[in-house]
Amino acid sequence: MNIAIVDYGMGNLYSVAKAVEHVADAKDSIVVTSDAKKIAASDKIIFPGQGAAKDCMQALDEYSLQPVIMTAAKQKPFLGICMGMQVLMQMSEENNGIDCLGLYSGTVKYFGNHIEIGASETSYKVPHMGWNVIQQQQNHPLWNNIKDKSYFYFVHSYFVYPEQPELTAGVTDYGVAFTSVIAHENVFALQCHPEKSAQAGLQLLKNFIHWDGSASIN
Repeated sequence: MNIAIVDYGMGNLYSVAKAVEHVADAKDSIVVTSDAKKIAASDKIIFPGQGAAKDCMQALDEYSLQPVIMTAAKQKPFLGICMGMQVLMQMSEENNGIDCLGLYSGTVKYFGNHIEIGASETSYKVPHMGWNVIQQQQNHPLWNNIKDKSYFYFVHSYFVYPEQPELTAGVTDYGVAFTSVIAHENVFALQCHPEKSAQAGLQLLKNFIHWDGSASIN
């Protein structure tokens, strides 16, 4: 099995790669690459990232990776992480509006516009940083052996708002209940960082490695 971790200059890819290697089988080949040909030739794609949507989209243009990312997201088991989830939407509120990849209809919204910072006993600071619960919203192979309402590690100031509610595979509350996981056919994407999420995160990465891209539960 050939697994490509997409490198477009954003995110701590070393920690992602080490976590994937930790749960992979000995026969699996894992490559961190910005080479579109290597990505296209891989069996599975991990699309991580962190930072700003504007920077992400510019980097994808500079590396000429948009076409291969879009093709992979339509054809192969595809795991989006953090920014790699957000830019699958149509646009982000950042900088008065940034066009994203547009794989799914929806917007990436800024927390500060949707929660009242410090308005309650709990102070909801932006960015949302630390451990929080994901409530599973649908059965999916990538939830295998992961208890509902398990804790995952988050670092982000924006959240996705998909126009199609059926895309939502997980919800997290941070002053507002937001979609923290989406799933559709061969795509599974999450706002948190599984590589930093202890056993639950490692289990999710292991599930991805063994996933055939189908949403059905065997």
